[in-house]
Amino acid sequence: MIKKAAALMISTLLVAHASAAEKLTLVLDWYINPDHAPIMVAEQIGAFKAEGLDVKIVPPSDPAIPPRLVAAGQADLAVTYQPQIHFFADQGLPLVRVGTLINSPLNTVMTLDKNITSPAGLKGKKIGFSVSGIEQATLATMLAHDHLSINDVKMVNVNFQLTSALLAGQVDAVIGGYRNIEALELKLQGKTPTVFNVEDYGVPAYDELILVANRNEAQQPKIKKFLAALKKGSDYLHAHPQETWQAFASAHPELNTELNKQAWMKTLPLFTRDPAHLDRQRYQAYEQFLFDNKLIKKMTPVENYAVE
Repeated sequence: MIKKAAALMISTLLVAHASAAEKLTLVLDWYINPDHAPIMVAEQIGAFKAEGLDVKIVPPSDPAIPPRLVAAGQADLAVTYQPQIHFFADQGLPLVRVGTLINSPLNTVMTLDKNITSPAGLKGKKIGFSVSGIEQATLATMLAHDHLSINDVKMVNVNFQLTSALLAGQVDAVIGGYRNIEALELKLQGKTPTVFNVEDYGVPAYDELILVANRNEAQQPKIKKFLAALKKGSDYLHAHPQETWQAFASAHPELNTELNKQAWMKTLPLFTRDPAHLDRQRYQAYEQFLFDNKLIKKMTPVENYAVE
């Protein structure tokens, strides 16, 4: 009887502990991939549980939806991109950046033409793109750095088929390919791409992947707990890249590919070591870049859309 009572007490305590874990819903920007490594490692090592959180990680059906779910109060956090938070602020959505995953641009201009050694070599060439507006402004800035204008190239919408368009020779270069994905994909196909990082040619550096919360919920303790756990995940990832990759590959066998393995290692130095840290000047500079290129209607103070 005593043993049964003790077992019942332990069971009750375990249930109470489980129910005490605070629920948090995180919607990713896309399906799970190596760009999410600190999140996945935080889950691997039990960092969320250690902070008293029960985190539900949700890949979206549509990459445009996650921030809007947060704005509508249907999710606690979403992974999105720094350029997007400026657009959301311009539209008046109640979203603020609360953390960063990748604090380096991933966007590039890539070519397989060995004669193109700088953006100046793009004169008269066909450039494939997928996202209108921001890609043109980015490329225009890179071309201006080398004393050309957007009128010196021909822009071709390749509908997100950047790699295949380049391989098929439909275009001479592409903008929008990531240095940690498409560049590796081309190399795995035996090609040697020339890669121009956008921030090396006049485009302000920015955080590629960020976490956004609803402005009314941004100071909730569970948001701070999530960021603390994310830092533990990032620290462990940096210290144990091979071990964490093996655990990720085991947990997601469908993603256990050579491309994802290389992307895991390539992205490693680009993950921020302090997810909560905010570089206000960086956000101010990118806001100015978007305003100067007439992509936003007004300048919004940083504190309105990004907090630390």
